[in-house]
Amino acid sequence: MSSLRSLDRKMLRELWRLRGQLVSIGLVVASAVAMVVTMRGTYEALFAARADYYQQSRFADVWATVERAPESIASDLRDMAGVSSVSTRVSTYATLDLPWLDAPGMGLFLSIPDDGRPVLNDLHITSGRYLAPDRSQEVVVSEAFLTANDLVVGDTVRAVLNGRLQELIVVGGAISAEHSYSVPPGALYPDDERYGVFWISRSLLGPVSDLEDAFNDVALKLASGANPDAVIAELDRLLEPYGGTGAYVREDQLSFKILDDELESNRTMGTAMPVVFLGVAAFLMNLVLSRLIATQRNEIGTLKAFGYTDREVARHFLSYAVVAVGLGTVVGSLGGAWAGGAMVELYGDYFKFPVLEYELSWTLVAIAAGVSLVSAVAGSWSAVRKAVSLPPAEAMRPEPPARFSEGWMERSGLGDRLPNAARFVLRNMTRRPLRALMSSFGIAFSVAILVVGMFMFDGVELMMELQFSIVQREDLAVSFNQPVGREAELELARLDGVTRVEPYHAVPVRFRAGHRERELAITGLRSDSELRKVVSEDGLIHPIPLEGIVLSRLVAERLHLSTGDDVDVEMLVGERAEGVVQVAGIVDDLMGIGAYMELDALGRLTRQAPEISGAYLLVNEDDRARVNGELKRTPAVASVVSPDMALESFEEQLEESLLIGVFFLLGFAGVISVAVIYNGTRIALSERGRELASLRVLGFTRPEVARLLFGEQAILTLAAIPMGWALGYVLAAALAASFQSETYRIPTVVSSTTYLVAAVVTIASALASGMLVRRRLDHLDLISVLKTRE
Repeated sequence: MSSLRSLDRKMLRELWRLRGQLVSIGLVVASAVAMVVTMRGTYEALFAARADYYQQSRFADVWATVERAPESIASDLRDMAGVSSVSTRVSTYATLDLPWLDAPGMGLFLSIPDDGRPVLNDLHITSGRYLAPDRSQEVVVSEAFLTANDLVVGDTVRAVLNGRLQELIVVGGAISAEHSYSVPPGALYPDDERYGVFWISRSLLGPVSDLEDAFNDVALKLASGANPDAVIAELDRLLEPYGGTGAYVREDQLSFKILDDELESNRTMGTAMPVVFLGVAAFLMNLVLSRLIATQRNEIGTLKAFGYTDREVARHFLSYAVVAVGLGTVVGSLGGAWAGGAMVELYGDYFKFPVLEYELSWTLVAIAAGVSLVSAVAGSWSAVRKAVSLPPAEAMRPEPPARFSEGWMERSGLGDRLPNAARFVLRNMTRRPLRALMSSFGIAFSVAILVVGMFMFDGVELMMELQFSIVQREDLAVSFNQPVGREAELELARLDGVTRVEPYHAVPVRFRAGHRERELAITGLRSDSELRKVVSEDGLIHPIPLEGIVLSRLVAERLHLSTGDDVDVEMLVGERAEGVVQVAGIVDDLMGIGAYMELDALGRLTRQAPEISGAYLLVNEDDRARVNGELKRTPAVASVVSPDMALESFEEQLEESLLIGVFFLLGFAGVISVAVIYNGTRIALSERGRELASLRVLGFTRPEVARLLFGEQAILTLAAIPMGWALGYVLAAALAASFQSETYRIPTVVSSTTYLVAAVVTIASALASGMLVRRRLDHLDLISVLKTRE
């Protein structure tokens, strides 16, 4: 025990002497632990909240929409093999007359039974109460809409339902698993002020929508072990006579899909990023222990000569790694728990759950600590093995000087043309090229992390610029309750202040290419459209061909289609006409997925009278309020969307999430920069202490000696910056590829500002590290440093 206590006392002295280096390594480990605890912890919180909520609300497995189906066929749906529950309802969009808003709002109205709760997709009441059985004018509203508009229980909301103005009484606020992420049609981010979900009695919504004793929306719960594909095929067959537009599974439901993408992103980030930090920590641990063992050869020999075993010596030196990992685990767990709570709170603004709480998982902490310890020990082992393999007699002799030969600098004659200080720095780097390369590579990783964090701003900025400056050029986008004749275009053009009208027609279809199928809507635009463009991520405008179809690349890839191929198209409305269309082009668009045709060509494909689903309007700025008022009072209008308002909502909600993410990445990158540069400089000071002290004795000033010491780190840092830029671009491209969802695709674009910020932060970290080491350099004990052990 006494021998162990002696080693423990030695360890405590060394820990205090190496406190700066070990703390910096501990902070790198803390960054890795914090990433795991934050991202994986957030993943677990979201996953658990979703699973609990889906179970409580009896979340459906399959959905389908129809034009109009009699309620009598619901029994046929319940008798389908593999189906355990069926819930039919009426669903419709309506314009909201909100006096406090300049533009009309939009609501999704869903019927709920008059005699009880829905069989599937039940509500969670957050305020007020549920609908009373005998009061048809009551409505329960999504809680986010109530909050955004300062509405309370007892207030009234006016809505135009199927051309009829209805004054509805708000009796409660609610959230729904179906709409945990609630966005207007065609939008990317929620707009809670202008869009909400309204649950209303079926006895009111059915007759108002001309769907009395009928439904246009159905949800199914599958029995355990059921085959979803078989159920969907049978469901489509039964609903086809009633205008079925194709059933879809839970994985294609918007709220589920968006949340699933976020879960996958958190899981990936919580796994991939810590690997970088732990690799840097292992490298730094190897540097520190290698130098510590090199300077303590005599002590190691003495310990072994007095009977300490190889295991005790190894355990002694590995304890430094354990201390660094322990420090990092504590700090990382606390920081990760705080960051995880902030992340979950942020997600709570987007995804509505009854309970969404972050809880620190000690299992995650243990896993992160275990992996960190393994990494640190792995990085330390080569140095420790060298210590225990030294025979006592050899260890007690000074380490023989390293063998150096004439390098390329001397052979090239470059050294003769350089100042002495520069030659001193370059010679030391060329004699230890691997160490220099690894140090520079460690700094490059911090630069790369900064580039990756800032690139998100660049990608989103380009995405927004393309979408709201080139793709959407209209002032207002009007959609109708149902397709109308082309004369509606003339009616819109007659509104005072409207200077241009461009109609569009959206038709749900099913594409078939071999055995592959995809359900989507074809958007018909005029070939000379100016207010709505089809634009690729490089800003190239794709003209609408007079014949053929233009597909989003994501759609084309999933159908294995190329330009010039033919694709079978089945209309999912009307007489369900079928046809064959040639793929005239493929576009790398960034938001959503789409298929585009010339308006008249689409009309010929549907084999119906010319119709439009809505129109894009250009309106004089002074007349917009009046035009919005006219559209509010138009029964046929389902919604009016302003791209400016959509952009404002998008920026408000995206800014907070991106700023939090970049804040964390800046901190993590700064930790790596300081840790690598500080440890490199401290080791250089330890190795060349005698040389630098000798120069001081010979008359060199402190600034001159500092230039010799810091010159190497300056070169390594400057060399690391372009390496980090390149590595950051590669990582950004990989990250962008992982965001290839049907909702949006972030382009791989890195601005010069991002590169500049990454370089400035890295240089600032280097300067901070230099200031920490400069204090030790200025207080060198010249007498003790010049002593030798011989």
